[in-house]
Amino acid sequence: MLHTLMKSPFETNMNLLISMLKKSDDFLGLQDGVLIGLQDNIFLKEIIKSSVKLYLIKEDVYARGIHKNISRKFSLISYVHFVSLTLKHKKQMNW
Repeated sequence: MLHTLMKSPFETNMNLLISMLKKSDDFLGLQDGVLIGLQDNIFLKEIIKSSVKLYLIKEDVYARGIHKNISRKFSLISYVHFVSLTLKHKKQMNW
């Protein structure tokens, strides 16, 4: 399953989201959801422990000026790669 976070993690039930992640899932932050990738945020340890592949949309990270503060556990990808993730996962959950 592909989990996409579009809102700030501070406006989302992150405990529920993280509890639903399985190792075979991919996680993508876009729009304000890219804030989940900030170093030292309160949700970072738990989402890293989930062992899912973590992605952020590069354009959204740069648009918010936070590229220097993103955890190295996240891969920055383009919208083209986002499309390939949607093709890979027939099931998706939007947060």
